[in-house]
Amino acid sequence: MNVPFSPPDIAQLEIDNVVEVLKSGWITTGPKTKEFENKIAEYCETEKAACLNSATAALEMTLRVLGIGKGDEIITSAYTYTASASVIDHVGAKIVLVDTEKDSFEMDYDKISDLINERTKAIIPVDLAGIMCNYDKLFEIVNSKKEIFKANNEIQKAIGRVAIVADGAHSFGAKYKGKMSGAVADFTSFSFHAVKNLTTAEGGAVTWRKIKGIDSEDIYKKYMILSLHGQTKDALSKTKIGSWEYDILEPAYKCNMTDIMAAIGLAQFTRYDDILKYRHKIVQMYDKGFKNNCNLEVLTHDNGDSHSSYHLYLVRLVGKDEEYRNEVIRKMSEFGIATNVHYKPLPMLTAYKNLGFDIKDYPNAFNMYRNEITLPLNTVMTEEQVNYVIEKLNEIERG
Repeated sequence: MNVPFSPPDIAQLEIDNVVEVLKSGWITTGPKTKEFENKIAEYCETEKAACLNSATAALEMTLRVLGIGKGDEIITSAYTYTASASVIDHVGAKIVLVDTEKDSFEMDYDKISDLINERTKAIIPVDLAGIMCNYDKLFEIVNSKKEIFKANNEIQKAIGRVAIVADGAHSFGAKYKGKMSGAVADFTSFSFHAVKNLTTAEGGAVTWRKIKGIDSEDIYKKYMILSLHGQTKDALSKTKIGSWEYDILEPAYKCNMTDIMAAIGLAQFTRYDDILKYRHKIVQMYDKGFKNNCNLEVLTHDNGDSHSSYHLYLVRLVGKDEEYRNEVIRKMSEFGIATNVHYKPLPMLTAYKNLGFDIKDYPNAFNMYRNEITLPLNTVMTEEQVNYVIEKLNEIERG
């Protein structure tokens, strides 16, 4: 049996929507993108959403909206994908990595407070696997440090403390104590990459909570200007009679979403509730299938009144090391099952070693990585395939 890791779930409606856009004569940023933004804002229970060409762009533009740059510091997890940290470097700020808690994929919240100083402008928590972080704890930490916070711009001044800028690449559709991901952190970036729960092939979006004294429409306009070379009018606006003229307010960037991408996303939205339900069902099947295997430790997706988006299924091979884990990956591939590892901690990667980071300073993150394996979790999978994965991993792990 062949079980791919994360193929895109594309139905006829997605194809029809793309064909409609291709025939419309308008394929770049336009009415479909605006419609998609409105859908995202409604779904996340926020005033606005801004669509961009990736979650990475959404995260970087958020740092720029906040006026973060040279001389500033931003804290993020050592256990994440590079995008959570590379954007900090892109804006000229200093990357500050924090280890995970012992036997946890989440940041060590107790260590964060000690890392905050007057140069700290944001924390980027990571909703790994679709499970939202402990945002109550994060807000408690940044509020306790208000007296040393120094604002760079009007938005920072209005927030009045270190900003919580969530990397929600995995958590679109998740809930934290009844609140949707996107409405919990100050700003939240989402990914709609090909392997994500809801895809636009590539693409991303950012949402934000209402900030007292700041018009959300002004924040939205700032994202639009940053994402289109600093230009005061997008292509659609310039097509109106007599509206060709524009200005460039700053030498900015090019990271807008297209209507082709938005058309796919709009189709995905029509069945997203069912997508999440089926992903949840697969998680429950895995949980039940591995319940009695003491050699496996699975990541819990739901905790009390907080609910995951069920993006990844992470398993730890209890007491094992990298070499053993890699052998299990090889054996699973021989059975036709594609697996992955999420993630190799940033201090293990060349780019971050070159910045001076050493994995020896992040022992908990390394301990989580050394025996982690990620199983297939997608809505193209059949229940038969899920049971096959369970059977084969149990077979390998029981000898």
